[in-house]
Amino acid sequence: MTAKIKPAKGSPYARIMGVGGYRPTRVVTNEVILEHIDSSDEWIRSRSGIASRHWAGPDETVSEMSVIAAGKAIADAGISAEDIGGVIVATVSHFKQTPAVATEIAHRIGAVKPAAFDISAGCAGFTYAVTLAKGMVTEGSAKHVLVIGVERLSDLTDKSDRATAFLFGDGAGAVVIGPADEPEIGPTVWGSEGDKSNTITQTVAWDRFRVGDVAQLPVDADGQVKFPAITQEGQTVFRWAVFEMAKVAQEALDAAGITADDLDVFIPHQANMRIIDSMIKALKLPEHVAVARDIETTGNTSAASIPLAMERLLATGQAKSGDTALIIGFGAGLVYAATVVTLP
Repeated sequence: MTAKIKPAKGSPYARIMGVGGYRPTRVVTNEVILEHIDSSDEWIRSRSGIASRHWAGPDETVSEMSVIAAGKAIADAGISAEDIGGVIVATVSHFKQTPAVATEIAHRIGAVKPAAFDISAGCAGFTYAVTLAKGMVTEGSAKHVLVIGVERLSDLTDKSDRATAFLFGDGAGAVVIGPADEPEIGPTVWGSEGDKSNTITQTVAWDRFRVGDVAQLPVDADGQVKFPAITQEGQTVFRWAVFEMAKVAQEALDAAGITADDLDVFIPHQANMRIIDSMIKALKLPEHVAVARDIETTGNTSAASIPLAMERLLATGQAKSGDTALIIGFGAGLVYAATVVTLP
């Protein structure tokens, strides 16, 4: 006779309880970017909407930025680090293959033996992690889960690449996911299109740096080996995001059982201002919906972009606790994930 497995006993629903963010102290304007590429401030602003971004200093590591953002989120949630039963870190810029940086962060914040792991889902990483955390809370394997999106993309930026040098920034955003008595995180619409995996990628795989492969590595104008960087087929990615991600966003609204008129806030991945504007038009968002435009002064921070934008909207009063928000992340893979949440 097959043994019966006891059903999970978690919370019936989950919610975002608190949010926190960290932006590095150094602000990098477009003028600094233009020291390395042949372009103009007007061109960068018109193509991306970016005026400045933050780049991390030597002491602003992935771990350090995450710890600060996590501390703010935990305080905002009104709990202590000892209450955290899981830590999920979404990042592509932690350069140790193992161990996961989540374990270091969990220890540094004072969490007691939580589940801790990293995920790599590019710019959709935060929304992926929120979905995983929601599952942990509702199944009962953790009562509170810390979700962090963090990047030091300045480490993966080719400052001489005119197509990407101006795009990326650094920072960390965090939320605490915990139990709820009613649905406050909707169903997730997510997926991938692996046939487009080469449209956003790393220029050189790490194993190319092994002895014997060095001669095959790309070099700069001075003949020095170039460190791996993020590269993308800009127009291909732009068209995909504009035409396909609005459909995914609409599917997330439908899955949550609401319409655009029911929304208070729209927080898309901060990839490009033109993409954001196109999605607003395609979704027919009413004028009352507050839209995150954090990209102007933060740049594209990949997995950190949605929580950083969420934190800023709440801090500036553009959004308030209890608002209904649509979040959507999309990027390298190509991967995407969208869901509707109630803001903490």
